[in-house]
Amino acid sequence: MQIEVVLDVKTTLGEGPLWDASQQRLYWIDSFDGRVFRSTMDGRELRAWDVPQKIGSMAIRKDGEGAIVSLQRGFHTLDFKSGDVEFIHDPEPDAPGNRLNDGKVDRRGRFIAGSMDTNEEGPNGGLYRLDPDFSVTKIDSDIICSNGPCFSPDDRTFYFNDTWSGDIWAYDYDIETGSVTNRRTFAKVDTSKGGAADGSTVDAEGCLWNALVYDGRIVRYAPDGTVDRIIDMPVKKVTSVMFGGPDLDVLYVTSMAKPPLPRFPDDGQLRGSLFAVRGLGVRGVEEPRFGS
Repeated sequence: MQIEVVLDVKTTLGEGPLWDASQQRLYWIDSFDGRVFRSTMDGRELRAWDVPQKIGSMAIRKDGEGAIVSLQRGFHTLDFKSGDVEFIHDPEPDAPGNRLNDGKVDRRGRFIAGSMDTNEEGPNGGLYRLDPDFSVTKIDSDIICSNGPCFSPDDRTFYFNDTWSGDIWAYDYDIETGSVTNRRTFAKVDTSKGGAADGSTVDAEGCLWNALVYDGRIVRYAPDGTVDRIIDMPVKKVTSVMFGGPDLDVLYVTSMAKPPLPRFPDDGQLRGSLFAVRGLGVRGVEEPRFGS
């Protein structure tokens, strides 16, 4: 196993690595600075787009010409050619203290993203499904900080976590309707050392990989929720993970250069870098596009 720095771009709050297999390009975001990045698998051909608000996550649209972005005040479209951002829907117009955060697309092209309390204090957020026709449905509530959505390879399980709950949850997922039921604890996260569950992805063997933010570790959980493997990263504030590369066998890891709240500590020189972990002997699952 080797851990490499792909790009040291010092993202204030790097998040949401997304490998688009059709383009063979890696996307990721800076949540606080409102920026979308794209590069080759090894960091070449770097391109960036500015968006007008804080951004929580993104999904490539079906035609590949743009993205769906979850911004502070709702879902928007981003056009890659012009850079134009257009409003779709704000699911929480009466919650100015919230912002949309992490999201992923299911294999029917629906984008599921949650919101969070900006101060990460109260259970004021919800979980929402944006369908290809741009209709929005609320599917869960009472969430402090939405993170880690992803789907099992067989489409039957949806994983998600409220970062400060100490739990990673599993739901029964109906791929035909996009509904979730039977929420239960998939894995317990020890938050006593200051770490907490952040972004997740699932590999081809059905195991879940989660970034323990503020603890500097990536944890692989077996399908039964037991810890299978732990990777120690060179920075503490790792935020999210995604498999990419031509063979989907490189684990990309984002990190933050500055903590979002003053109660969290600083980090080492490589803070804010985009990392690649190679030689894991594991392949990921191709991420679908929105509307596909």
